[in-house]
Amino acid sequence: GATSSHVFPLMVLQTLIGDWDRTSTTGRNASSKLAQAASELQLAHNFMTFNMQYKDTGLFGVYAVAEATSLNDLMWYTLDSMVRLCHETTPEEVERAKVQLKAKMLMQLDGSSATAQDIGQQILTYGRRLTAPEIFARIDAVDEEAVKETALALINDQDHALAALGPLTELPDYNWLRRRSTWQRY
Repeated sequence: GATSSHVFPLMVLQTLIGDWDRTSTTGRNASSKLAQAASELQLAHNFMTFNMQYKDTGLFGVYAVAEATSLNDLMWYTLDSMVRLCHETTPEEVERAKVQLKAKMLMQLDGSSATAQDIGQQILTYGRRLTAPEIFARIDAVDEEAVKETALALINDQDHALAALGPLTELPDYNWLRRRSTWQRY
């Protein structure tokens, strides 16, 4: 939830995993490893990482739209991108993600409707509106270890939920998903 120590590291994790759309021009130049793979291997039409924080709970995950024939590969790359952050997060990519996150947050407040929605969400979640400098200070306090700790707590070797719609013959089953929520190193 909103009072968890994982709130701001999750925002950075969300930025690290990223989002991508087939119509975008980023491709190989995307900062997200998953976006690079999705572009180069044509794994999906699009994907986006979501992070919803409420007063006492939250929801974090990846939403994707893909062809039925690429579901297995897409799931492999998605889980690999998520679990990688538990073990191989670098200070450089965390710093880049923090800058990208702050810029995105400022751009989302362009307009009265978006600002009103942000104010309402913060009041419901935190009981008050956090100022931009306060939010940025909390984001700046996130380091590589906080990201790894959060990823280890919420991604690595955890039970995950999966919902899917459409032709799912190539979608891996839950046991496959569960086994790939951790890296097996020999």
